[in-house]
Amino acid sequence: MNKSVEFFDRQFRQQPTDAALELNPFEQQALPFLAGDVLDFGCGLGNLAFAATRRGCRVTALDASAAAIDHIRSRASKEGVTVKARVADLRHYRIDADYDCVVSIGLLMFLDCPSAFKVLRAIQEHVRPGGYAVINVLVEGTTYLDMFDPEAHCLFAASELRDRFAGWEVAKSGITDFEAPRQTVKRFATLIARKPEVRTATGA
Repeated sequence: MNKSVEFFDRQFRQQPTDAALELNPFEQQALPFLAGDVLDFGCGLGNLAFAATRRGCRVTALDASAAAIDHIRSRASKEGVTVKARVADLRHYRIDADYDCVVSIGLLMFLDCPSAFKVLRAIQEHVRPGGYAVINVLVEGTTYLDMFDPEAHCLFAASELRDRFAGWEVAKSGITDFEAPRQTVKRFATLIARKPEVRTATGA
């Protein structure tokens, strides 16, 4: 288990507060775009997965933290809802199905850059035509680094997401700064983009 997974596993093993179970601003932006089959890639405590399920989505939720997945399974049982949740090493996970929406909020920057870009390509490949990718990462300018494994993390360039989604229809895109401990900053880029429909050739 690397430093980043250990950091979040410790947090997730604590009794979550009411605030911790609310959608964060990025999840709130994502929710209106979720429909059908949804993959939550790096789901944390599953707040977005549960919100999507209540909207009628069929959600698969993956996270490297066993504590997070245990929480989701327990909550799903108590609430009587179905969320497919499992522990996965997301650096090497093979996405083996296509989805109407793939969400990855606050994950990719915890991988080394080659792995992050490889995973991003896999996410793009497994969004169905006309479906959405929702991606949120920390970018250059972030100075709060306590969460990161010093040997393996990737602060994206500010324009990286838009550049890598060339040809997709961008629904939302922006950079957001949040104050962090010790006068540091977390700088996030968020992109919500729709995959082009497949065009079929027509005869003369």
